[in-house]
Amino acid sequence: MTERSGFAAEITYRDLRGLEPEDGLTRRDPSDVIRHDGRYWVWYTRTDRGHSGYDATVWCASSEDGLCWREEGEAVARGGPGEWDEQSVFTPGILVFEGRFYLFYTSVQKPFSEAALTAIGAAVADCPEGPWEKLPPNPLLLPGEGEAFDSHRVDDSCLMVREGRCWLYYKGRQMGLSPAETKMGLAVADEPAGPWRKHPDNPLIPTGHEVLCWPDHDGVAALVSRPPSIWYAADGLAFERLADLDERPKAPGAWRPDAFGDPDEGAGIEWGICQENGPGSWPYLRRFDITWPWRAEGRGSGVA
Repeated sequence: MTERSGFAAEITYRDLRGLEPEDGLTRRDPSDVIRHDGRYWVWYTRTDRGHSGYDATVWCASSEDGLCWREEGEAVARGGPGEWDEQSVFTPGILVFEGRFYLFYTSVQKPFSEAALTAIGAAVADCPEGPWEKLPPNPLLLPGEGEAFDSHRVDDSCLMVREGRCWLYYKGRQMGLSPAETKMGLAVADEPAGPWRKHPDNPLIPTGHEVLCWPDHDGVAALVSRPPSIWYAADGLAFERLADLDERPKAPGAWRPDAFGDPDEGAGIEWGICQENGPGSWPYLRRFDITWPWRAEGRGSGVA
């Protein structure tokens, strides 16, 4: 593997018709993008109660071309009184497994405070537009105990099928540490409802914030936000920092055409949906496109 320090991918951005920025409305933290029945689909955190995701629900939009989108409505609502997801459901991630669609999401209970623990659960549907039914075992992934790297927060699920099993990359933060000290871990399950087992080598990446992973060549690549960089692991576990980026899309989710096909040779990524701050700093969604200067024709993003 060759390290390419100082690498600058060419990243361009385009506004999304149908999801334009709106003062007083937040759309943020998009999932990865899937394609089904001739349309692209993306899920995201949506709220009119502030800029963050801690008082929000998960919504959905679809598109024929990845640029003109139609908001389809709410996909996952808050839980009822006393339930683990009563306060908010946010930061979704999508998994397609054995013909069904699984929408993972982060949640917190009431009463909410910055010290509140987060957990990850999921809902299932037979098609991207739903209806979505929350899985009975929820929550599926809880914070660790004691001095675990994820004892305060588990969040931001990014899913793929690898070696016939469901892999869930996520970010974790230890109690008492700041968001800048977030790290990335992995949980694995035989099926989406679990049980999910955290990998014993966690954390796999000792830095970062948002989580974006994808099949690339015979391994897994990751875009890390702090510092902006590309990491790679041939086995999906032993990540090495491969290249630095001059910039990176914020809170990105990507169109990963083979994320759920368990490929021998991953195709990489070329575009996705990310987050930006709009009027009055209300977050909104836009598209990013990435050109990889070392990309080998037909061989993924060229990260290995």
